[in-house]
Amino acid sequence: MKYFLRILKWLIALALLGFIGIIIFIQTVDFSVSEEQIGAAFDGLQYSPEFRAFNHEGREMHYVAVGDTSKQTVLFVHGSPGSWDNFLYFLADSIALKKYRLIAVDRPGFGKSGNGVPERSLQQQAEIINEVLVREQTSAILVGHSYGGPVITRMAIDFPGYTDGLVLVAGSVDPELEKTKWYQIPVHYKILSWILPDLLYSTNEEILALKNELEEMEPDWKQITQPVSVIQGGKDMLVPKENADFAQKMLVNAPVKMVVIPEMNHFVPWNRSDLIRQEIDRLARLLNPEN
Repeated sequence: MKYFLRILKWLIALALLGFIGIIIFIQTVDFSVSEEQIGAAFDGLQYSPEFRAFNHEGREMHYVAVGDTSKQTVLFVHGSPGSWDNFLYFLADSIALKKYRLIAVDRPGFGKSGNGVPERSLQQQAEIINEVLVREQTSAILVGHSYGGPVITRMAIDFPGYTDGLVLVAGSVDPELEKTKWYQIPVHYKILSWILPDLLYSTNEEILALKNELEEMEPDWKQITQPVSVIQGGKDMLVPKENADFAQKMLVNAPVKMVVIPEMNHFVPWNRSDLIRQEIDRLARLLNPEN
């Protein structure tokens, strides 16, 4: 019996040490790109990045814009977690800058847009991000990766005059595929939420709300009439391919092109950026056939 208790104590001690180690790792995890990397990416370009911020109805909003304001605007919306610099190398693409004005946002709850203060409502996310276009006095081709997919879908529904087209990249859009994991619930409450760094707290909160948000949006997909590209990987373990099938089914009044790559995973902006560039160019040609 004493031998068993000794082993049990050791197991509990090891589990405690492991738990503490996980907390330390989570609290120190950093998904951001360094200032040096940002500077190096934009070095030598014809255009310098413009870092801008404003307050919309009590919410902070930060974004980065680069390029000629007379060109077609493309606005990038990151996933969860994420920040504007997930699209750094799109904004720093000298070839793209000859054709486009490029904008990337920190979504509400991330980066310099109130990191750790989550916005659970897709409708509010769409309104706050669309305010960027209002202030820039332009419409845009919207590119949304992962959670950014339903955000730009909501933008197209609520603000069609500011939406020229959509590129849905591994978008989490099917409410039936949103399953709450057991470990998401405890860290929702204040007693345990301190375990998570700010950006992961925002992530957990908006993903917990996503299923209901998508169900609420479901009847409105038919309002989208702009051209849409749906990019999806067949080996996406985070956002299954069925999300792309759902988008195709729901976009009954929009011209849709499906780009499904069987061997591709979730991390399209980093691993297959060429597909996103290809679809931006395609939509731009549809919008401006003479160019």
